[in-house]
Amino acid sequence: MARFFVLLASLLFAAPALAAGIANVKGRQYLSDYGDILYYAHQGEWFDAIVLFDAHQERSRGSDGSTTEAFSSQPGHMAGGFELKYRMHQRAERAMKAVIDVTAEDDLRNEALFRLARMNFQNDRPEEALHAVERIRGNLPAAIRSELAFLRANIALTVGRNAEAVAILKDLQSEKGLEGFSSYNLGIALLRAGSEQPGRKYLDRTGRIESDDRAVLAIKDKANLILGEKLLSEGHFKAAKEVLDRVRLSGPFSNRSLLNSGWADASRERFDNALVPWSILAGRKVTESTVQEAMLAVPYAYSRLGVYSTAALKYEAALKAFGGEIARLDASIVSIREGKFLKRLMQEDLHQDAGWIVSLRELPVTPETFYLLDLMASDDFQESLKNYLDLEQLLKKLEVWSGDLASFGDIIRLRQAHYKPLLPVIDREFKRLDAQMRLRSEQRDRIAQQLEAMLTVTRPELMMTADERIMSEQVARLERMMTPRRKKITPRLWHQIRRLRGVLVWNIHAEYDKRFADARKHLRELDHELDVLNRQHRAFARTRQTVTESYEGYDDVIRSLRQRINAAQGNVRALLARQGQVLEIMAVNELTRRRDRLEEFRVKARFALADSYDRAAKTDVQEKGAQ
Repeated sequence: MARFFVLLASLLFAAPALAAGIANVKGRQYLSDYGDILYYAHQGEWFDAIVLFDAHQERSRGSDGSTTEAFSSQPGHMAGGFELKYRMHQRAERAMKAVIDVTAEDDLRNEALFRLARMNFQNDRPEEALHAVERIRGNLPAAIRSELAFLRANIALTVGRNAEAVAILKDLQSEKGLEGFSSYNLGIALLRAGSEQPGRKYLDRTGRIESDDRAVLAIKDKANLILGEKLLSEGHFKAAKEVLDRVRLSGPFSNRSLLNSGWADASRERFDNALVPWSILAGRKVTESTVQEAMLAVPYAYSRLGVYSTAALKYEAALKAFGGEIARLDASIVSIREGKFLKRLMQEDLHQDAGWIVSLRELPVTPETFYLLDLMASDDFQESLKNYLDLEQLLKKLEVWSGDLASFGDIIRLRQAHYKPLLPVIDREFKRLDAQMRLRSEQRDRIAQQLEAMLTVTRPELMMTADERIMSEQVARLERMMTPRRKKITPRLWHQIRRLRGVLVWNIHAEYDKRFADARKHLRELDHELDVLNRQHRAFARTRQTVTESYEGYDDVIRSLRQRINAAQGNVRALLARQGQVLEIMAVNELTRRRDRLEEFRVKARFALADSYDRAAKTDVQEKGAQ
């Protein structure tokens, strides 16, 4: 018996499956799943969040295919949001459409339509986005009203409904959170609708906004740049100069504004003034195309001012810089074709910072990453790069999962080796105790039946104690012995025997009610003990089954998962190689285009340098002749 309880304790407290069984209680499992999903989502680990969500949906799916868990009632919003963040646009669209088709609540349905429209618009599908917003009816969540109106206006602008966009944007001019953006878009919409002066008015208003918000300052600079370039193309050079000079020198549009500001002065033959913005721009990173153009514009201004020697020196500096950049571009192209570009992108230490792309410029100069920021200006390149990084991370996850399967197989084998020898002994002892428990349960049922019958028919003899029962049997034996000899024994002895019998009967009848009540009380106490024992019995049976299930029936599942992982690894490797080739081709094409442009600049600089030397020589001759 002692050995049995030692084995039982080992089974109950050592089995990790028991903890898993407790965790599988529906409410606790729901909280565990939901917390894990949100944990990964808040960290931006969208793939892990999607995997956990899909696994939860699969576990909670009923036999009829419906989901039963609490947060599965609105799976489209959660799943669609995760998949959209992970750029799984097709799955996100299906999830949102599922919500739209089944929900009857206006708020939920309209929010899903809004997300669907925004997703289609961001993916350059304005017609589908327009169809989605046109289906929005009824109540709108307060949180998305202004965003929806702004989205409607952007969609209308894209599909050519300029008048509709103007009407919507006019109502959004005082909307908080859209300062600058609503007035800029309204200006563009008015220009496209043919309202030139009102359009310029709103662009000018946007260009004068006072704000500390970086996004608002960026749209302010863009409005000034657009308006300035428009004025410049129309020949309003002074007005263009004033507008372009409002652009910040540290903003994302500063290079273009400096270049155009110089041309606004140069167009008015004020080359000394044009030298100021051009000189500032020429001193910036030579990898920028506007900076390269400024490096030619500065000596051009000096030559127009008659300072040919300085112009020649500036052209020489530009030629040297262009030659260095061409050599660097050639090295970058070679490096990319050798695969160094992709290897550099895969370094783990770079990905710890959200601005890791920018940090590449701070590393020691490597040809394969030197022009990366310029390449990243392309949306197509950014999406392709993100896809490549996601594929690379997915391949790593598949490798981890493959290792996890091997570890899981080892755990199962260890469990089997530990529990399998113990279970036969435990089962034998359990069967013996189970038989005893069943016997005692049957005895209790018979006692309960007798007590129930005694409610209508008294049975005092059943209320005798053990001592009374022994004494009664002894008295009965004496009576049987003395009855044949009654004439030979004294009356006094017979009277004592009868008196003893009477005392027994009297005590039983006198205490019958109390004994009956005590018996019912003890039966209730026995029921409580039996209930505890039954619960332990059921808990043991569940634990026994859980332990068996913790190592049985996994071979086929593990084999199937391993095959699926191996197949997925092959597909991901093929896609990764293909996506890497796409990135390399895009990078090489971009760098080749920039190299060709630099070659053109170098040719122009050579001719201009020769011309500057000729003019400088003629000037020297004229000056000497004058002397």
